[in-house]
Amino acid sequence: MAEKKKEVKKGGFFSNWIVRNLLAAFIIVAVLIVAAMMFLDIVTMHNQEYIVPDLTNVQVDEAQSIADAAGMRVEVIDSVFVKRMKKGAVYRQNPVAGTKVKKGRRIVLTINAVNAKKVTMPNLIGYSMRQAKAELLSRGLVPGKLIYVHDIATNNVLRQLHGNYEIEPGVLVESESVIDLVLGLNSSDNMTCVPDVIGLKKMSAVDAVMNNSLNIKRLRFDDTVKDYDDSLSAVVYRQVPGGSDSIRVRMGADVTLYLTKDEAKVPQRNVETSKR
Repeated sequence: MAEKKKEVKKGGFFSNWIVRNLLAAFIIVAVLIVAAMMFLDIVTMHNQEYIVPDLTNVQVDEAQSIADAAGMRVEVIDSVFVKRMKKGAVYRQNPVAGTKVKKGRRIVLTINAVNAKKVTMPNLIGYSMRQAKAELLSRGLVPGKLIYVHDIATNNVLRQLHGNYEIEPGVLVESESVIDLVLGLNSSDNMTCVPDVIGLKKMSAVDAVMNNSLNIKRLRFDDTVKDYDDSLSAVVYRQVPGGSDSIRVRMGADVTLYLTKDEAKVPQRNVETSKR
């Protein structure tokens, strides 16, 4: 009897059937967990991530091709109207470029509207040139060429033109359309001076020229101006003809402006103006 007890004791902890069953169950559970994790890795393609490409400023069909090549798909969900941006181009994307995603991920796109925003053409007949310019700008339209014809009232708006054709008040026209003005010019009041716009930014310079009843013949940008944003911050470093309070020219004459982002090109007398 003593010998049997001694043999049982010699069998140790793992000789107990309960312990053996629990250990077996633990091993089975561990194997199942590992197998499940491996299965999930295969199904979810763990560690197989793709970089979202930059689709902004490209057309939708091109964006689709780029996304296909990257193992993704696109869907247009919204549109906006952005001035100076190509119609139908991608304005915004989600996820953003550079994000790591799984294969087949959907990229949602907001595009620039194909059809530009429409505004109502105002009635400018009888307005002064400056009043008409202010009204056009308030509507999101662009004052164009000043065309002077003989009339009793100088700078009185006689006709309004869009694309060389007369445009009636109330007509819907695309935002940022250029509207030319036909203005009266009295022979006894037909001269003006050329403003000195050296050192002014583009929009301020253009406004000053037009407010003096003159036309912008051409805007010439040097190689420091790379895009539209640069053009807005560029300053005038040369103008033809030059600005003068003493020399008079006929209203409607042309002025050419040369612009740069390099302040070293701006004559020293106008350096302070260019920094405003």
